[in-house]
Amino acid sequence: MTELKNDRLLKALARESVDVTPVWMMRQAGRYLPEYRATREKAGSFLDLCKNPELATEVTMQPLDRFDLDAAILFSDILTIPDAMDLGLYFAEGEGPCFERPLRTAAAIEQLPVPDVADSLGYVMDAVSSIRRELDGRVPLIGFSGSPWTLATYMVEGGTTKEFARVKGLLYENPRAMHQLLEKLAVTVIDYLNAQIAAGAQAVMIFDTWGGVLTTRDYSEFSLDYMRRIIAGLTREHEGRKVPVTIFSKGGCQWLEDQADIGADALGLDWTIDIGLARQRVGERVALQGNMDPCVLYASPERIQTEVATILESYGAGAGHIFNLGHGIHQHVDPDHAKAFIDAVHELSVPYHRT
Repeated sequence: MTELKNDRLLKALARESVDVTPVWMMRQAGRYLPEYRATREKAGSFLDLCKNPELATEVTMQPLDRFDLDAAILFSDILTIPDAMDLGLYFAEGEGPCFERPLRTAAAIEQLPVPDVADSLGYVMDAVSSIRRELDGRVPLIGFSGSPWTLATYMVEGGTTKEFARVKGLLYENPRAMHQLLEKLAVTVIDYLNAQIAAGAQAVMIFDTWGGVLTTRDYSEFSLDYMRRIIAGLTREHEGRKVPVTIFSKGGCQWLEDQADIGADALGLDWTIDIGLARQRVGERVALQGNMDPCVLYASPERIQTEVATILESYGAGAGHIFNLGHGIHQHVDPDHAKAFIDAVHELSVPYHRT
């Protein structure tokens, strides 16, 4: 096992002392980097890039070569699981992900296959292993999956949506069918994340992108409970270290207390809540990740520093904060502004970790 040279992230997730607040960015390997765009063009398409372990390794490493980040995150997509379920995933220019065969009936859900992760998603585990070799202990590697509810949203809608009419219609009209779909997805997510951990992921994250569109009752039943089941089924120790789990329900800060009780080590926060208030609400139960508005990165480096300072001050002294954006970095952000953000976190957080 290669010794980890920078373990700030894992320490912060365990609420242990660190020298500075660790920082990484959701979508840190992505379209805002010119080198990423060049690699994607070489791959031919986004899906081809995801399915090529060598190129996935290359783009995972690109932000680490530019910035002083405290973690790498696997380059992949949350829709690899629906793709493995033979729904005909493709990415339309200007439209995002689409499915040729969306799930529109209970019969389609009944017939939906549960994939053999090792067989149909082996390319992801090959990428995880390749990235770990390339990292050589530089920083920890984060693996991830979409939550069952979020995956189901895309699979039923057939792509992106603003209304969630089809998936919510199914939830209300035929909750049994919705639960059947979520059960299949939960089993697959457990297998998928455990395979990533076996291949070398040192922390994992569950992206519940659309949890926040649900009512309180439905969030608990159709989203949170399935993430609880997933966490209970995960490998929690590997290579002699605990494997921490973070959940992120975008738009779900009203449910932080409930989220803190499902066994996760950390909660991701979007930018709609003050992180100090969130810390008061969850106490010592979990670490917190977040939560700068990604649009701040369109501002000057000086304004970015001010916002970083405000969030650090709000969280306050002590362990358990992983600095991140409140959602993924936007494609038109200047990479120099991303660097200013990351450097500001390290520079300005020093006083908060003095013992």
